Amino acid sequence: MSITRMDDPAQAGQQFEQARELLRQHLRSLGLKHSAQRETVLRVFFATRDHLSTEELHHQVQAQDPAIGYSTIYRSLKLFVECGLAAEVSFHDGVARFEHQLNRSSHHHMVCTECGQSVEFFAPEIDAVQEAIGRQFNYLPKRHSFQIYGICEKCQTR
Repeated sequence: MSITRMDDPAQAGQQFEQARELLRQHLRSLGLKHSAQRETVLRVFFATRDHLSTEELHHQVQAQDPAIGYSTIYRSLKLFVECGLAAEVSFHDGVARFEHQLNRSSHHHMVCTECGQSVEFFAPEIDAVQEAIGRQFNYLPKRHSFQIYGICEKCQTR
């Protein structure tokens, strides 16, 4: 699956430091210890611009530290989601993927049903609808998920 990310990769180092501190605070609040393995998982996760499945992240982490197992990746991703560092994204292909959530603007995805390519885009109009619906039902919206499924230009010309 090919993904086009619209965030700024130049800020990755600064974001990692902020992410590490948020994770440390979250671990303290849960009475858990910070570990070198969790930090490696976080560093690899924040170094990529992709929407990663648990398996894909595991493969990338293994290149850094072969001793880190699949269950450590799974538990780390769960912690990242809990403290707002990551969000789970579903493209309805049966694979859960994770993307950075730290300091990210609200964005949406367009997914090709032929090749699986995904493009992120911003649409303030959708955010305005979220806020209006929240007011209508007396909710304070925190986030939403919006994907458009279709056929990309490359697949249309095949």
